[in-house]
Amino acid sequence: MDDNVPPVYSTPPPLIPERSSRPAKSRGWLWLILALICSVGLLLFVFARLTHALKHVHFGAKTGRQSGRLLEEVVVEQNDSNNKIAIIDVEGIITSQPWDRSGRNMVELIEDQLKVAAEDEAVKAVVLKVDSPGGEVLASDDISRAITDFQENTDKPVVAAMGGLAASGGYYVSAPCRWIVANELTITGSIGVIMHSFNYRGLLDKVGLYPQVFKSGKYKDMLSGSKNLNDIDPKEREMIKNMIDETYEKFKTVVAEGRGRSAKENQGEGRALAKNWVDYADGRVLTGKQAHELGFVDELGNFDTAVRRAKKLADIPDANSIRYQEPFDFSRLFGLLGQSESKSIKIDLGMDLPKLQAGRIYFLCPVVIH
Repeated sequence: MDDNVPPVYSTPPPLIPERSSRPAKSRGWLWLILALICSVGLLLFVFARLTHALKHVHFGAKTGRQSGRLLEEVVVEQNDSNNKIAIIDVEGIITSQPWDRSGRNMVELIEDQLKVAAEDEAVKAVVLKVDSPGGEVLASDDISRAITDFQENTDKPVVAAMGGLAASGGYYVSAPCRWIVANELTITGSIGVIMHSFNYRGLLDKVGLYPQVFKSGKYKDMLSGSKNLNDIDPKEREMIKNMIDETYEKFKTVVAEGRGRSAKENQGEGRALAKNWVDYADGRVLTGKQAHELGFVDELGNFDTAVRRAKKLADIPDANSIRYQEPFDFSRLFGLLGQSESKSIKIDLGMDLPKLQAGRIYFLCPVVIH
């Protein structure tokens, strides 16, 4: 070996640390712990909700329609009082159509709330918060009857607090109340009946479609949109007109009896119907101020005015304001996460538009139709 040649040393390859499976296992344990924490938190939340519901829950009396559903009392305004004023809402189109999978509808919910308020001795009065253009004739009449029965059976006053719109059926359900409060700018009145239908026979003729109708009786196809206008028997129009007039007379009777009863109980403190009130019960809309002048409304004010009036009528110095609502149900949440049965797309226009069904009679304010 040549002494001048420098020695060659082999450089070992850099050490690459071996990947350990411990971090992966650690992450797995971390996710497991997080899942357990979430599960425990969810269980605690459910337990808290159930505990709260059991403390404040009420059951409405059972009726023939399988009523008596769970209702939870919620305090809206706490005044440290032993007295209560129950607030019940009538909002949107008044309808008997079910609004959830359980088949529950507006009429049943309002009836249940009135029954709970009747059974609770601490409830001294009810404020009916109305913001509705009206709706179905039968649904409006059912709510009106429930209010009348509640006041007669419990001697607890119901005060109607009209919002921006309390017309037609919205006024129908307010008429039996012991006292009616409206804002000067409230749209109310519209005392009348409407039935809506389309005749599309002219369109069918243009496209060459001719309907064939087989019927058991002469008037079985009344209100059919495919009938030729020239073939409509004048008696059909007369029968429909008589039916509308009969329902209209019922509306006027509810107004006359409700306002007359209130005037008697209020002993002249409220407003009595004007002698010519029927002249204004022709379907026209009224402002709250005009309705007050004609005796359709007892007092001008807002919701707080109605609450103060309820305390005065009930002869109590103070009260807690409460509402009744259905407790939170996880089954509804899970139902939302599942596959929807609806195939339609709904667009929120910022307002509720009524869907009038042919053959149904409505107490409905026409300003919301067009």
